[in-house]
Formats: sequence, C-alpha cells, structure tokens
Amino acid sequence: MTTIATLIDLLDAELHPEYQENYDNAGFLLGDPTEECRGVLVALDVTDDVIEEAIEKGANMIVTHHPMIFGNLKRITPANALGRYIFKLIKNNISVYAAHTNLDNLKHGVNGILAEILGLTDCHILRQLAGQPSPDVGAGMVGRLPYPMPTVAFLEQVKMSLGLPLLRTSGIVNPVVDKVAVCGGAGNFLIDDAKAQHADIYLTGDLKYHDFQRAEGDIILADIGHFESEQFSKELIYSIISKKFSNFACFISHRGKSFVNYI
Repeated sequence: MTTIATLIDLLDAELHPEYQENYDNAGFLLGDPTEECRGVLVALDVTDDVIEEAIEKGANMIVTHHPMIFGNLKRITPANALGRYIFKLIKNNISVYAAHTNLDNLKHGVNGILAEILGLTDCHILRQLAGQPSPDVGAGMVGRLPYPMPTVAFLEQVKMSLGLPLLRTSGIVNPVVDKVAVCGGAGNFLIDDAKAQHADIYLTGDLKYHDFQRAEGDIILADIGHFESEQFSKELIYSIISKKFSNFACFISHRGKSFVNYI
C-alpha cells in the first residue's frame, strides 16, 4: 500500500518546497497523510471542475501548481468558492498538494520546461534565489535560440507552441532575436534582470501597461499569458509521479483552464 505520506515524501524530495518564496504556501495543504493513495490528478489550480474530475477518476489526491490556500485565510464557510472547495474535498476524502514558487525556482521546473518547449539552448537561471549557493536555483531562465530568427516569425512560433490566440508586446525594437529570457506566470519583477542579461526579448505573463513602458527601447517585452506560460508544469509533475509509482493511476487534468477568456 502506498500512502499519501509516501507520495508527499517523493514530491518534497523532487520539488524542494524549501525553495519556495517566503510569501508562498507550497507543500501538503489538505488531507490525511495516513490514507492509502488510490489515484492522483495533476492540475494547475483547484477548481470545482477539477474536484469533480478527481471524483470521477477515483483519485483521492490532487497535485497543483497554484496553492489552493494562499494568504490570510481566516474562516472556512460555504459562502465563498474556496470554502466550498474545502468542504467538497474533505467530504470526498481528497488530499491536496501544491508545488508553486519552488517549482518556479528549480532549473528543471516551470521555466526550464518552458525554455525547452520554445527550443532554447545554453540556458541558465535569470535571478539566483537569495541565500542559495547553487546557480541552478532561482527565478526565470535565459538562453539562446538554435539560430537567430526574425522577431515576428519567432513570436508566431511562440503563439503556436503555447496555443495562444494572441499575445501583447512592447515595440519591436529588435528585428531579429537570438537571446531569449522567460518566466512562467507573473514575471514583471524580472524585467530589469532580462535587460541586464542583454536578452533581445523577455516572455512572461501578467504584464501591465506601465510594465511595457519599462522596455525603454532596450528589449522586447511579450505577455504570453499566466496560465499559458505555466501549462506544461502539469506534465512535469505527472512524469515525476508516474515514473515512481505504478500501483495507482496518475492523470493530467483536462478540465482545468485559464481564468482569462479571449473573445
């Protein structure tokens, strides 16, 4: 019998919750670790649809990228979505684990797989995690394309690779791109780091109007979406679990979707 605790031990060893940022809430969030693990569903977020999917598949553990419990939680009632999720999870005996900024800060994590999808080579961390001696722990990633590409052609390739209906950019100041910086999720905090690394373009999510102003003609900034830039983290977590355990099923959620819709 494989317990939830055994799975937690694997995830802690592979995904290093100790590398999470101090504001984060990664790790085991909900459930009884002594229970037998009967199946795992991997998703980006806990939503009602994802919980229903777990119930239908007989999975009693959900592993997500974004923590379900985040910030200053003071009460749990059915008056809000989070409260309803927690009630439903407990009622159906489903545990929850999250790998958030620790997965962002691993070289082979969110940004490593994003860089791989985009075909980048010679990659290294954009900003090393404070207090960590290893250069392979930190935020963002920067690398090079196999060969320089016309900027517009590269952006079209990015749209195709990530399934984007559109993306937003600052001015196309570089007609050709070679050095590319990326950060899955909300990455405006790394704009100056991308510029300091002399990246031709920086791809991330959740850029605001004045974030684009910070390009200042030195770099191209491209907003590729929060969900879209982190979507491949599901496959990464799935591969870690499925390679280790064969006595229960592990699934990738097909019902989790971006909270942002394009019309």
